Amino acid sequence: MAAIAHSVAFEGVEARLVEVQCSVAPGLPGFGIVGLPDKAVSEARERIKAAFAALAIAMPARRITINLAPADLPKEGSHFDLPIALAILAALDIVPADAVDGVVALGELALDGRLAPVPGALPAALTAAAEERALMVPYACGPEAAWVEATPVFAPRSLRAAIDHLTDRAPLPRATPGAAEVTEGFEDLAEVKGQERARRAIEIAAAGRHHLLMVGPPGATKTMLARRLPGILPQLTPQEALETSVIHSVAGQLKNGSISRQAPFCQPHHSASPAAIIGGGRNARPGLVSLAHNGVLFLDELPEFERRVIDALREPIETGEIHVSRANAHVRYPARFLLVAAANPCRCGYLIDPARACSKAPVCGADYMGRISGPMMDRFDMRIEVPQISLEEMQMPARGETSAEVAARVQAARNIQTRRFADHPRVRVNAEATGRLLDEIAPLDGECQALLARVSDRLGLTPRGYHRILRAARTIADLDGSDQIRQPHLAEAISFRITAARME
Repeated sequence: MAAIAHSVAFEGVEARLVEVQCSVAPGLPGFGIVGLPDKAVSEARERIKAAFAALAIAMPARRITINLAPADLPKEGSHFDLPIALAILAALDIVPADAVDGVVALGELALDGRLAPVPGALPAALTAAAEERALMVPYACGPEAAWVEATPVFAPRSLRAAIDHLTDRAPLPRATPGAAEVTEGFEDLAEVKGQERARRAIEIAAAGRHHLLMVGPPGATKTMLARRLPGILPQLTPQEALETSVIHSVAGQLKNGSISRQAPFCQPHHSASPAAIIGGGRNARPGLVSLAHNGVLFLDELPEFERRVIDALREPIETGEIHVSRANAHVRYPARFLLVAAANPCRCGYLIDPARACSKAPVCGADYMGRISGPMMDRFDMRIEVPQISLEEMQMPARGETSAEVAARVQAARNIQTRRFADHPRVRVNAEATGRLLDEIAPLDGECQALLARVSDRLGLTPRGYHRILRAARTIADLDGSDQIRQPHLAEAISFRITAARME
């Protein structure tokens, strides 16, 4: 007797269909699993035996062989428990073989037959929809998987409920999507006193997804400014929300099956390891650069991060994805994020503070900022100095614009970019435009060309730096509602690069 069930194996954010083949043949009683299973998959034998015993289902006194095909694809995770159990039940004629063949299943079995939640239900639902099969997941995963409306999702609480559904004794209702997560109570930009230039830089960064480095003494509101970015960023489009949620699903971080339209904001501690930031570990899990996809990665105290962590960001900044390689895995994760970093100008923090001179200047500043490599520094579109706020400014009432007012301009600029790149599906914002496309969207008149040529000679701009000025100028023009890049737009973009030159 033989039967077939289906499950998935994860390669990055992709869920590849796996055929779970079960053979029950005469011979010495045994239970073997082949097809590159990891330890968690191999241990499924004991969980399945205990669950069957709890349901009074006798294991046959025969040789049970489970093959997970394709055999050359590594199979990892306890989510193979349910499909293996269903394949055995189909081979024993306890459930109809055609009913089992028609679903993609994943779920971990408890010893009493309950189904425990597993990560990856959302990408599994996408694969099930592509294969035109239903999906069966544990009850806790149903709200997450049900966001994919193209496939029916059934979410039993136990193996017994799954059997009753497949035998039509007690059909399960289709799972319903979890409530959309609504994030409220953002910190308001109006609470930041002074810092008009830094506020402007935050607005430009949000509008065009331009990477930003803020340098200033301790307590100069650098972190305060960065944490107000979520309040001015546009909501994710449905496609972006799905992309982001798939990554969080694979990482097991979707709460209550809710999909959020709010751009993610990730702020790791400076002691975080390369695997935590970039991704990796034994199973090549996604790191924070991927969890921040379509959102913000904020690195506070940037020079305090390990040098290899900082330099590892260069690949995702340029390509929008990260390749994680381990001995048993080589996977690709999306990593299109806005990098915002904050740093003190030197070890003591007061190199550029006129009121408190650094005793070891300028060597202290050069050594401290030297922890950030030149190629990495060149990848920041804007680098600004954030000065200390005076006592007089602190005592005055806040007069800056609210986050809602700034967010309206940012949304208008993003709408312009959405229309501009409608025929370029891989480009969504100005910061992603390259080559010929950048030349098309950011043409300069004679005066602007002359200005940029003079600045390029003076600052010794690299081609990368030159293009980053053009992209920032295009965003500034969008914020101004201008079809053309005018000289004031270009001059403002250049001003952030002149500040950058003083940091190198």
